[in-house]
Amino acid sequence: MRAYKPKDDVQKKSYYTDRYWIAPQVPTSKVEDDAVFAADLAAIKAKFDVSDAYIQVEQMVVYIKPEDNYAVLELLRDELGYTQLSEMSAIDWIAKQGQFEIFYQMLSMSKRKRLRIKCFIDEKQAIESVSPLFRSADWSEREMYDMFGTIVNNHPYMKRILMPDDWEGHPLRKTYPLQGDEFAAWYEVDRIYGKEARAIIGPEIRDSAEVDRLDTERFSRLGFEVPMGAEPKAADAEPTVETLQEEGGVFLVEKFDEADGHIIEDRKR
Repeated sequence: MRAYKPKDDVQKKSYYTDRYWIAPQVPTSKVEDDAVFAADLAAIKAKFDVSDAYIQVEQMVVYIKPEDNYAVLELLRDELGYTQLSEMSAIDWIAKQGQFEIFYQMLSMSKRKRLRIKCFIDEKQAIESVSPLFRSADWSEREMYDMFGTIVNNHPYMKRILMPDDWEGHPLRKTYPLQGDEFAAWYEVDRIYGKEARAIIGPEIRDSAEVDRLDTERFSRLGFEVPMGAEPKAADAEPTVETLQEEGGVFLVEKFDEADGHIIEDRKR
């Protein structure tokens, strides 16, 4: 058990002084430790510049130039047996180094190996689509554009895939508010009822932890079924008592009643 530390004014103290604190990474090993990966890396280096390569969690990670992404994946597919692109996306490092990190997760069923290709692009820099090589990249590249705003050249249908076409901002960027911005709070009100209804309806509450069971406009009251907009009654203000087992209990299991519970104050007990 870790030592107890006083938690006075804990809400005013930050856990990390470094905004970009990174947890300790999984240990890496040299590519030469695996004969299959060593041969694959040699084939890649014979045609392309590789800035770094290592093995981590039994898979090889290779850093390349962003302009080589299409040709490298084509080499992996046609000559090295990595026939599946199982995952691809971006990581936002804009505030720290002004770049996105793009990664491609490759799988070879014949070799039973996984390989990850990585590269960095500037915020406004475009990267070539790999959807002609792997159909799985089609939706992944659209999601990457939708969530991060990364530009993908020569994609067959580059438009948003999760958010509405007229949505402002990219929700997975680190600068995007966790509960949405002013645009997000008024989006549905403006589109459905018009801006003139803002004063009547109010902004959308996007904090999932904020649930008022007496609010019949936005939520159903827990334990009750009432018409939308109905005024709460005095009896409704009392919390609903819920039993945690069906009536009669379960065979050989004692029925638990919330009212019979108690809090143990002695930590050593």
